[in-house]
Amino acid sequence: MKKNPAVPDYGIYAPYVVRYLSILGAILLIFGLFGVTSRYGPWIQVQHVLGRWMLLGCIIVILEAAYMVWGSKVGNRKERDRVVELLGITGDELALDVGCGRGLILHAIAKRLGSGKAVGMDIWNSRDVSGNNPAVTLENAKLEGVADRIEIVNGDARAMPFADNSFDAVASGLVIHNISGDDDRRRAIREVYRVLKPGGRFAILDFQRTKVYAEEFRKCGAMDVKIHGPHYAMFPPVKIVSGKKAKR
Repeated sequence: MKKNPAVPDYGIYAPYVVRYLSILGAILLIFGLFGVTSRYGPWIQVQHVLGRWMLLGCIIVILEAAYMVWGSKVGNRKERDRVVELLGITGDELALDVGCGRGLILHAIAKRLGSGKAVGMDIWNSRDVSGNNPAVTLENAKLEGVADRIEIVNGDARAMPFADNSFDAVASGLVIHNISGDDDRRRAIREVYRVLKPGGRFAILDFQRTKVYAEEFRKCGAMDVKIHGPHYAMFPPVKIVSGKKAKR
């Protein structure tokens, strides 16, 4: 009997949020059922009403958790493709994925490269993506057939270990919002702009603070800065900030 071929696993975004929502849903279910089935006490009608509201809350948070998992397993592919399209990859670029995680965007970029290379940088925080580990990223690259076109480095988005004007394209997916404080998030945006070559393109996917990102890119002198979305293939809904570095 043939074994099913191994497939890449890109994890779940914000797994702690999914876990908390699932726990909250279970708690609301238990107390909701207790409330609607109560037959004793002076406040039976109140208990029944509260029980119904708790069951409604249970349905809502469980649906949110399920939506997040679906977005991490299915919807994120659509958003990945949007990001890569906005980069305009032709095949010979040197591209960077800031906060590459397990390689969803990184490997999609690499698949469009011929003589080029895709570099993935991360601090490998498992709170951001479940099982976030460079070994997993490399294994996924092998399964995708792009191991020879990627490179993995350790690095902080606020102080990237690259020279000015290094990359033809820079992408990032659901990363910069994880940085604490607007000042540091703006610093990460300036770093994206710094490491881009003149004329290079960027595409930053996130679900919040995208107006701040766009504003900071414009301050840096970026051209054609646009905010795309919201897109509902993921939860919370996401937007993409795109543009290019001004030519000298």
